[in-house]
Amino acid sequence: MRVTIIGGTGFVGSYLVDALVAAGHQPVLLVRPGSESRVQCPDECATVQGDVFDADAIKQAIAGSDAVIFNIGILREAPDRGITFERMHFEAAKVVIDAATAAGVKRFLLMSANGAKANGTAYQHTKAQAEEYLRYSGLEWTVFQPSVLFGDPRGRMEFATQLRHDIIDSPLPAPLFYPGALPTGAGQFAMSPVHVEDVAQAFVNALHKPETIGRVYRLGGPADVSWRRILQTIASAVGKRKIMLPAPACGVAFVAGLLERFPAFPITRDQIKMLLEGNTCPPDDLVELGIIPRPFDDAGLSYLND
Repeated sequence: MRVTIIGGTGFVGSYLVDALVAAGHQPVLLVRPGSESRVQCPDECATVQGDVFDADAIKQAIAGSDAVIFNIGILREAPDRGITFERMHFEAAKVVIDAATAAGVKRFLLMSANGAKANGTAYQHTKAQAEEYLRYSGLEWTVFQPSVLFGDPRGRMEFATQLRHDIIDSPLPAPLFYPGALPTGAGQFAMSPVHVEDVAQAFVNALHKPETIGRVYRLGGPADVSWRRILQTIASAVGKRKIMLPAPACGVAFVAGLLERFPAFPITRDQIKMLLEGNTCPPDDLVELGIIPRPFDDAGLSYLND
């Protein structure tokens, strides 16, 4: 099967390529100029140079494919460079969905996010917009909504690596965020960390299962893990002990409001809001797809010591 990946050179994209190649498929990647070295398994991939708003490049990348995977996602905006949630999550997805429809490609897999919703943050809202547009496209669609992903970053941005760099390796105490005025339940909001290889395999398995058409799959690891426990596990994996102190989310959000426009500042107001909401989902959908999810533990985080 020939499978086009839009967003195939980043963290998740590199694992999608691995999983597709292992299953005997040929990935076709849209590659921005200058990103050629980021192509995983270059000998097994076909590549088309261009970006997602280059109509000719998109048409060429999709031509002759049996399926399309849309995997573009950003965590922060950079409006001065034209990188916004609206543009990259929704407008780009719309371009690719329309191109797949025009090319007669029926199968379309969309990477979304657990917590996508119309009344959420800009990140959540634009993910939900893309899902809604796909539902009414007439394509044979499947949507994946993973919780936070972890795994060897391969030189890209990744959840646990970023937390190690920003929090565990910092000389400052780790912040246990809490809403309101009192530190009740500080750091107890939870996530369901899911291994990137399990998510990539879910995409590939869905290609062979007609019953996945028209389904939304929430992809979570085997356990819900509190923020406190996440930080403790990352610290343990790298052989450290970390002092942790309650931190009022309102105070951190105020500072973020002043500094989030600077890329070096590690968190935005919306990210704090989403953290406090939690990001959990059961492992049932992964299991339904034939995958036993890997735990978020010292062994699974061994790459942090590389």
